[in-house]
Amino acid sequence: MTDTRPTSPLVPKPKPGILDIAPYVGGKSSAEGFADPLKLSSNENVLGTSDAARRAYVGVAGKLHLYPDGRSNGLRGALAERFALEPERLIFGCGSDEIFTLLCQVYCQPGDNMVQGQYGFLAYRIAARAAQAEVRFAPEPEFRIDVDQVLQQVDARTRLVFIANPSNPTGTWISGAEVRRLHAALPSDVVLVLDGAYAEFADDPAYEDGLELARTAPNVIVCRTFSKMYGLAALRVGWAYAATAMIDAMDRIRAPFNINLPAQAAATAALADQAFLDRSRALVIEQRPRLEASLKRLGLKVYPSLGNFVLVRFPSEAGRTAAEAETFLAQRGVLVRGLGGYQIGDGLRITVGLPEHMDAVVEGLGAYLRVAEAVA
Repeated sequence: MTDTRPTSPLVPKPKPGILDIAPYVGGKSSAEGFADPLKLSSNENVLGTSDAARRAYVGVAGKLHLYPDGRSNGLRGALAERFALEPERLIFGCGSDEIFTLLCQVYCQPGDNMVQGQYGFLAYRIAARAAQAEVRFAPEPEFRIDVDQVLQQVDARTRLVFIANPSNPTGTWISGAEVRRLHAALPSDVVLVLDGAYAEFADDPAYEDGLELARTAPNVIVCRTFSKMYGLAALRVGWAYAATAMIDAMDRIRAPFNINLPAQAAATAALADQAFLDRSRALVIEQRPRLEASLKRLGLKVYPSLGNFVLVRFPSEAGRTAAEAETFLAQRGVLVRGLGGYQIGDGLRITVGLPEHMDAVVEGLGAYLRVAEAVA
């Protein structure tokens, strides 16, 4: 009798493309020799969390044995009232990242493509590739979304266009008029995804958050998060607003209880704490230009930002590299974000913090540049 069994054991295999995806790597959170380093690597709210949100979180400790409301109805109602939105047109995710994944799973199949900016947030490409869609990158001159470059990448198999506005990791942005021009030029069956994770920090009069566009357009979705301004990064609460048909399709594959009970309670309370939100915004609006000016005085290239962070690039002379500067700062207990994963090897992203935080960054980079110049 012939043995037809395979000579080597069969093992489970991921579907095509999964092992080609580079996993997401976040900003560093530890520095050798420092129990509590100054963390400016993840764009968190340096003021922490609203006291009201913290109390709400603790207040549900006696209910941890219960499933959360699968529709997040309390938070849904609060958001709808706050932003004058129709509650049935909202969806919630475990961070905005889950919403990006839902979008790609709903609208992409093998052979389709997604378009994003050259330096767009890494989570977009991960979500698209997991759905076996091609990712197309539109060049970003001066690290800023160029509408015409985006449109050149769109074809008959494009299903989604992701635009972060303000953009991460660059902090750059495009006006509401440019967003509307992009939308008007897109085929009606292409979804325009407007990621507004940093919308609350934008203070330019020409900036628009996209909610009004999404109210009237059947192919626009605006994504937001409680991780940044609201100081709830640990709880992972994202939300989005779009046409009812889009929300219904995404809800069909959304995990049943994806926003946990403490997260719903804390987010609802944070939404109502206007005093904390005002302080958080005011700090960034005040310290962001101060940091930009200080970095420019060091001879570094700084890009105008509407986020709670800035992008700084290093001169091309030998001995002055972003990677070495990142290491130098970490040795002083200051953590910033290297951008090699975004193909910006000569850049660092620095979260805007308190005045003393900004002083520590500027003093550290000044010391690094002096050392590098002396060695050169």
